[in-house]
Amino acid sequence: MAQTTTSATLLPAVTVQGNQGAGDGQTKPYAGGQVARGGDLGLLGTNNVMNTPFSTVNYTSEFLEDIQARTLADVITNDASVRTTTSTGGFGEDFQIRGFSVTSGDVGLNGLYGLLSANRIPMEMVERVELLKGPGTLMRGIPPNGSIGGSVNIVTKRAGDEPLTRLTTTYTSKANLGTHLDFGRRFGEDNAWGLRFNGVLRGGEASIDGGDQQLGLGTLALDYRGERLRWSLDAIYQDDNVDDFRSQIGFLTNGTGIPAAPDGDITFYPGTTLTQRDRTIASRLEYDLTDALTAHVALGYRDNTVKQVFPISVNPITLQRAGVDADGNFGVMNSYYDSYTKTLSGDIGVQARFNTAGIGHTLSLDAARMTQEGGNAYSPGTVAVASNIYNPVALPPNSPVRYSMQKASETTLDSIAIADTLSFAQDRVLLTLGARRQTVDVDSYSTATGAKTGSYNANATSPVAGIVIKPLDNVSVYGNFTEGLTKGTVVGASYANAGEVLAPYKSKQYEAGVKVDWGRITTTAALFQIARPAAQADAANVYGYFGEQRNRGLELTAYGELQPGLRLMASAAFTQGKLTQTQGGVNEGNTAPGVPKSTFNLGLDWDTPWVQGLSLNGGATYTSSMYIDSTNTLSLPAVTVFNVGARYHTKIAGKNVVFRANVDNLTDKKYWLASGSFATNAAGRTIMLSASVDF
Repeated sequence: MAQTTTSATLLPAVTVQGNQGAGDGQTKPYAGGQVARGGDLGLLGTNNVMNTPFSTVNYTSEFLEDIQARTLADVITNDASVRTTTSTGGFGEDFQIRGFSVTSGDVGLNGLYGLLSANRIPMEMVERVELLKGPGTLMRGIPPNGSIGGSVNIVTKRAGDEPLTRLTTTYTSKANLGTHLDFGRRFGEDNAWGLRFNGVLRGGEASIDGGDQQLGLGTLALDYRGERLRWSLDAIYQDDNVDDFRSQIGFLTNGTGIPAAPDGDITFYPGTTLTQRDRTIASRLEYDLTDALTAHVALGYRDNTVKQVFPISVNPITLQRAGVDADGNFGVMNSYYDSYTKTLSGDIGVQARFNTAGIGHTLSLDAARMTQEGGNAYSPGTVAVASNIYNPVALPPNSPVRYSMQKASETTLDSIAIADTLSFAQDRVLLTLGARRQTVDVDSYSTATGAKTGSYNANATSPVAGIVIKPLDNVSVYGNFTEGLTKGTVVGASYANAGEVLAPYKSKQYEAGVKVDWGRITTTAALFQIARPAAQADAANVYGYFGEQRNRGLELTAYGELQPGLRLMASAAFTQGKLTQTQGGVNEGNTAPGVPKSTFNLGLDWDTPWVQGLSLNGGATYTSSMYIDSTNTLSLPAVTVFNVGARYHTKIAGKNVVFRANVDNLTDKKYWLASGSFATNAAGRTIMLSASVDF
């Protein structure tokens, strides 16, 4: 990095690179191959985790393949600070990072927001999954849904130097079969041009009795890597069709208690259907203007439609919303709810690396914009029937009319950012200072009349300060202060101020920690505090930001190789989520709903010495009990889930072949997954088999 001089000179080497796919701008895998040595941080570029004043984990494609990851949830929940709040085979996937909600719609695609499915993200097209714990506003701007607990970015596959033609067949219990073709080639002088295609067809009964989960995925990635110019293009088509998806349900809050979780193969609403289609195209170009000055521009567009049979739990007599009682009884009314989004996302910036008076600088400037139009159509039902979560009945008839989708909102998120990473004392001290100025412009519309019902335009500056001190070559002591910005929500119809558009709000994080690279094992300990306004209704049923949720925690992680052939991934998180500054002192000091006090993950992967090519793996995940309401009267019990697996590398007829077998939820544990005041029964024991052949 920096060279010590007494006058301003250009650095001869480039140490922060753009994100251009495997083998081009990415850090190498760490010992064991399950995680990488670093990852992309947007505005701050790609860097080693030991030089980063944040908590990050970067999962490799090798790890994704070995655990047979189907969607993003299978990957990032291997860190104890991350839990999924929805289950396999549901409407979509949402997560919790450091005790705060993070939706699939807030996951970045090669650094751009809004271009991936907001329901679920398949992993067959993914080279890396980059997890940042804590607000990532400085790095990439405001995510579409304003998640502040963490930031997730996926890096799509690029063609490697070696030709690849890989066919994988899959089986998932009970009768879901699939085929995946992965094809990659480089061509031209110095292999400058690359092409990577991934195609997936999957369908059949999976985690729901009698249900059908189908996926059609096609991705095409083109790239060019020249001496100074790097370019990439990604085209993605995703088609999800689910019959009998796993739905969420609410609980009665009158003190009747929470029923025991039913079997994992039950859907509460037999007869649901979900159709989701995503079409995305995105491109990125980087050019080294000089050896120390790089400019980039990126642009992407996504068109999404979702159509679903939409059940609502109600009182079967009054037809008013109501949850399930302690015996599992509830009423259900059937509706249609369809929606669409059209998103344009772009980013442009420049990065300079230079030296002044013995201080190294990596100075970055960036401007980002995301515009999104959203619309929907809701066709409410008129008939309700009584049901039970242990023996659910078929849904009653839908509304006789299915309305066409109409525009409901227009959102524009603009930002400009600047950051400088200064290096002192031969790179033993790295100081990062930066800020992002953001503007949020939101208009809401009536889907019935098309009239504008609300709007706001607000702006704010989110600063970031981070420091890394290296007292030893393998030790990094770090700290950061960051702020996140979240756009305000449109108040729902059940509140007194329905239709009001709430203003954006800020969240603040303080974090300090230490990272140690022991050679083949890296360990991290981090302390953090994140505080954000809490959204709730007051005594007059006016919905707004009343009070604050403050999460404080300790995170411990370790990953790498305990010894050659024995890989480890372990983590623990201890989180105290509290409600503070509440209106009128109501629920003051109570535990924040949905935040477990402790979570643990342990995973081991072992190359057996007695059979060449045979590897065994196993893992355990523990989540402590948690409240699911602000009054702390309803809670879910603690749960421990076990996973096991095996794989065998061999050659058949001169072709490389890999057989894999994994079992999730080995003991068929029945438990709830909570998302706010709603919950989902978790998937039961799931067996996954696959065979991959390289031609």
